[in-house]
Parts: sequence; structure tokens; C-alpha cells
Amino acid sequence: MSIGKIFKKFNKSEISLAPEYIICGLGNPGLQYENTRHNAGFMVVDKFCKENNIKCNRIKFKSLVGSAVVNGKKIIVMKPSTYMNKSGEAVVEAMNFYKVQPQRVILVFDDISLDVGKMRIRNKGSHGGQNGVKNIIYLSGSDDFPRIKIGIGNKPHPDYDLAAWVLSGFTKQEGPLLEKSIEDAANSLMLMIDGKIQQAMNKYNS
Repeated sequence: MSIGKIFKKFNKSEISLAPEYIICGLGNPGLQYENTRHNAGFMVVDKFCKENNIKCNRIKFKSLVGSAVVNGKKIIVMKPSTYMNKSGEAVVEAMNFYKVQPQRVILVFDDISLDVGKMRIRNKGSHGGQNGVKNIIYLSGSDDFPRIKIGIGNKPHPDYDLAAWVLSGFTKQEGPLLEKSIEDAANSLMLMIDGKIQQAMNKYNS
């Protein structure tokens, strides 16, 4: 059964209830950043929303937001509009509003330490130099966020400007590898919102 077939929209009574999970993809807003390496988190959320017929288009918590019931779980999906380095402003605002603990906030973001086509699921951990995650940890006071890290590859040589690298696009050769990791990440989210993070790690960590 495709994951899109197990979706239903919130009704009014469900919207008033706190979500069981918040799924937040990290990236930068704007067309100029749309397909850059730093927006891998947005790409995964877009894929997850497409597969589940979720419209992530409401403006709330300094983000584009969508809500749904997936696999029987009430969820909120977020794409912060704060730009990467201030992602915590959006995430912590949503957490405080719904009183959701870090363990129920799944972060999806890019990782230069992983090759394109690789992904890594963790149940918590440090920011690893990722500025969006760093800001979320700083403002929330916790690093207990489950996360999916999408490999975008390291900069080509040590002197290459890191900001320029993460804001660059993927090559034609990298495209199929990226698509596979995005699909795997979207599918792993289905297990994670079922509380099956270990199963997701066993199946999709590469």
C-alpha cells in the first residue's frame, strides 16, 4: 500500500489537539535556494507531503506549515522561513505552542560529512556543525531531537568556501543518488512517527 493512501486531513476537532509529532525540514526560503544542497531538508519534507497529500502552505510559526493524520498519528510538518541559521526561532515557537517535547520533533537536514546518496538516522546528538541544528539546540536547550541527515558531500577541496558549497546545486550525476536518499528519508519518517526509529535506522542508515 502506498503511503499516500493512509492519509486523511485534520477535521476541526483534531486541529485543536496538539500533534504527536512535528516534522521539520531545514533549508532556506526563496526560489534562488530551491535546489541547493542546504535545502535537502526541504526536499524531504516536500516528498513526504506529496506522498501523503499534505498541503504545506499555511504561514505559522515563521514557517510554511501543514497538518495531517498519517498512520493514525497527528502531525505537523514545517519548513521554516527564517533562513537556516535562525531555524530555532521557528521550531521552538511551534514546540512551545503545542507543548511538544524534543523527542517528538523530527529534524531533517543536510550533512556535508555524508556523500550524496547516503543518509543517517539518529535519535539525538550534537549539531555536528550544522548551523540550523545548532540554533535549534541553543534556543531549546536540548539536543534530544530525532533527526535524519541527508548527505550532500563535502566541499571539493579544503580552500573551497563552505557557504558557497552548501548553496550550490547538485550535479546531473548526483541527481539519481539524491532522489533515492530523499525517497528513503520520506519512507523512514513513516516508521519514525510510528515509534519505530530503531527499525528505520536498521533499514535506511547507509
